[in-house]
Amino acid sequence: MNQALMLVGVDVSKASVDVELRPSDERWRLARDDEGTRDLVARLRALGPTLIVVEASGGLELPLVAALAAVALPVVVVNPRKVGDFARATGQLARTDVLDAAVLAHLADVVRPALRPLRDAETQALTDLLARRHQLIAMLAAEQNRRGPASAAVLLRLEAHIAWLVDELRALDDELRQTLQRSPHWRERDELLRSVPGVGGQLSLTLMAHLPELGSLDRRQIAALVGVAPFNRDSGTLRGRRTIWGGRVRVRSALYISTLVATRSNPVIRDFC
Repeated sequence: MNQALMLVGVDVSKASVDVELRPSDERWRLARDDEGTRDLVARLRALGPTLIVVEASGGLELPLVAALAAVALPVVVVNPRKVGDFARATGQLARTDVLDAAVLAHLADVVRPALRPLRDAETQALTDLLARRHQLIAMLAAEQNRRGPASAAVLLRLEAHIAWLVDELRALDDELRQTLQRSPHWRERDELLRSVPGVGGQLSLTLMAHLPELGSLDRRQIAALVGVAPFNRDSGTLRGRRTIWGGRVRVRSALYISTLVATRSNPVIRDFC
């Protein structure tokens, strides 16, 4: 096989990892465990692929991606929606783990997604802590909403769980602050971000954890990455309405809330907007 044309698609599920090589169409299935990861890394190192494309799978792919990156293999993680759009565009409507690996290999061959620097361990830890904070807030809101119709027998349990969630949220906020203070680089970025009106602690954390490209891309690229850049809907003489879509929902939501608060509380910003 011509190694200059070797593309790899990797689909990660809870129990297994499916791999397809292109153009040979060779396929493997390995267990999603330490032994399977070591086996896959060894095989791919021996083959020397041009590009390895892995679909983001809710964090299941992270250990494998880290292992591939640790040995300098060219791996890139792609958004599942882009994979789905590509599959539909190429007429692949059925979905199985094996077929998904084939679609990823095809995408690697046709699209050649650009390699980006992977997050370091500290940034990944900050991202995980922030994701856990979002989970706690969602659980707390759900439990608080259940208090109204709850009977007396259930209410005591609800109150106990709410109190635990509040304590856990406070402890997590303390850990986030400590994590931020341990890194001079993050402290500097946090101070710079929070110097902007409307940017508070949570928005600053969200930007650092979920938008590490900030500062390395221009404003148009960042806007498109977040999903706040209006896209054209034109055809012939028709000029359609520009709309925003896609991007990183968590960052966009945090930006919206902070902007809303800033415009309501600061008359200078309100007049400017």
